[in-house]
Amino acid sequence: MKKLAILISEAGTGTNLQAIIDATKNKKLKTKITLVISSSEKALGLQRAKKNNIHSMIVSKKDDLEKILKDNQIDLIVLVGWKLIVPQSLINTYKNKILNLHPGLIPDTMSGVVKNPDKTIGLWNRGKLTDIAIKNFLDKKATYAGSTVHFLSQEFDFGPILFRCFEKILPNDTVETLYKRLKKKENQIYVESLIKLCN
Repeated sequence: MKKLAILISEAGTGTNLQAIIDATKNKKLKTKITLVISSSEKALGLQRAKKNNIHSMIVSKKDDLEKILKDNQIDLIVLVGWKLIVPQSLINTYKNKILNLHPGLIPDTMSGVVKNPDKTIGLWNRGKLTDIAIKNFLDKKATYAGSTVHFLSQEFDFGPILFRCFEKILPNDTVETLYKRLKKKENQIYVESLIKLCN
């Protein structure tokens, strides 16, 4: 059974973490959440970890993240709003073992594009954090929003793709209404990605 470390921050409410916890509890996902690591004591996900008796810890920039992960024999790392820079050495050590969720439609190649279900070009939103990325979908009058689960790589907001999801943008959508719907799909594709890797 693969051992997961889930890296969180104070951004968000921890719904991706909860989706993964629920999937392990109902045996849909055959893995063990060994460790939840936060970059902030304010992360709401820490409360979810505690409630489910999952070992958690706060890690600062000064801490040796790679040593902590090795000491806990971690197989896969899941980034959920993690804000600290992931060191290049960690990306090399855990090549294709660090999952990230990006609020955009990452192409398969650096020069490629993703087509939306209506054949329009999907927005990559490269370098944009969640709220700004969702707003960009609306500002650019995109027909679909979307998110991508990918392996972290040396290239910023790029890496081998595991899953993408699409959400049709409605005429009266706001950042809040659009992201509320997209968030449910993000929870699902994170779990589906882990099932693909762990089951």
